[in-house]
Order: sequence, then structure tokens, then C-alpha cells
Amino acid sequence: MNRRLLKIILLFAVVFGCSIGAAHAQTNSTSIGVLPFKLNLGVEAAQQPQDLDVGIKILFAITLLTLAPSIILLMTSFTRIVIVLSFIRSALSLQGGPANQIIIGLSLFMTYFIMEPVWSQINSTALAPYMAKTISSDQALIEAAKPIRTFMLKQTRVKDIELFAGVSHNTNTTPGELPLKVVVPGFIISELRTAFQMGFLLFIPFILIDIVVATVLMSMGMMMMPPATIALPLKILLFVLVDGWELIVRSLLLSFGT
Repeated sequence: MNRRLLKIILLFAVVFGCSIGAAHAQTNSTSIGVLPFKLNLGVEAAQQPQDLDVGIKILFAITLLTLAPSIILLMTSFTRIVIVLSFIRSALSLQGGPANQIIIGLSLFMTYFIMEPVWSQINSTALAPYMAKTISSDQALIEAAKPIRTFMLKQTRVKDIELFAGVSHNTNTTPGELPLKVVVPGFIISELRTAFQMGFLLFIPFILIDIVVATVLMSMGMMMMPPATIALPLKILLFVLVDGWELIVRSLLLSFGT
């Protein structure tokens, strides 16, 4: 009985408090007057066809900015560089060094160095005229796609281009008329193949060191000694003596024709 009475008292207190708050708010609103601003949350219908066109362009721009990092990484030299650097870390049997941040940072700077002529051409033929309002946005996109398409086609095998062109039933035989939906996947496949080829060649000298160390330990009867314990410092020593990082970076730059 006491609990029921307590609940009734609390209910009346809440109702009474709400009524007092509403009355106080109404008094303040009549004394203060109209608020200096109005907050409106919602979606309004487009009043003119131009409003709908601008809205679609803004939505497309936001979507493009979201996908821009992935697009840039897959359409530049970044893929080959980061895979080769990851291979060299695995070949040295170094699990945590160099760190992923260092490998990605070095790959990004090398990508910028390799792609700088392409960026300059895009800026001079597409971005600068568009900022000067001498060409439209559609024409700017077409002009910007030409240098990047030329770069990708230079690094892509004909076999990979023919694969996607045949699947998409594309009849264009001129390289400059190939759509990006054909060029980009062909370029990615070619980059993966080239990166794995370079990684295989990097593994060969380090595998030989592992074989020699394992054979020597076995001939000495040291069965319990892990070969990796002896092979790891020898790999690092060999890599430092031949100036391995300079050779790898030079090979990567020359593989893109820079």
C-alpha cells in the first residue's frame, strides 16, 4: 500500500513539474519575443531542375573523395612498390622490421617521385584550365584521364588488356580510346605479376643462405641448433654489404622507366 501511494505521489509530482515548466516556457517566450534564429531539420524538395543537378554533383563528389585513396593507390606505382618491399622483409625473416608505417611511407614517397610527371601533366592539361574556367568539369575529367591511362598502359601487358576488353565486349583497338574499366583491372593484374616476379628474384640469395647454414649445421652434428638463428645475422650482413636498399629502390625506379 505504501509503495502504491508513493508511486501516485511521484506521478503527480512529475505532472505538476511539467505543467510548471510549460507555463514558464510560455511566459519566457511571450516576454522575450521571436527567437533570433530558426532551426529546421529535414529534407526539402528541389525547387528547380538546377538544384537537383547540383545535388547529384555534390553527392558524386563526396563519393569520389571517399574512394579517392583506393583509386589512387590502385592506379599508380604504389602497388608494385609496397609488395616488393614486403617481400624483402619476408626474405630477411624480419617479422616486425621495418615497420609497416615505414614501408608504406617509403612507398608513398617513391610513388610521388615516379608519378610526378603524370601529376604535372594532369595539372597543366586538366586542373589549371578547369580552375581558369576555360573547360567544363566533364572535359577536365576526360583530359585528366589521358595521362594516367597512358601511364597504366605503358606498364600493362597486352594479354591482360585483351582479357578485360574481351569480357566487356569492347571493340576499341586504339589504346587511347580504351575505357578505364578495362585499363585499370588489367594494370592491377600486371602490377601484381611484376611485383611477384621481383619478389621471387629477391628471395633466391636468402634461400641459398638458409640452405648453406642448414647443411653446415647438419654436417657438424648440431641438430638442435635452429638454422634461422645463424642465418638471420648472415642475411642482414649480406644485405648491408651489398647496399640492398639502394639496389632495391634503384630496381623499382628503373622498372617504371624513370
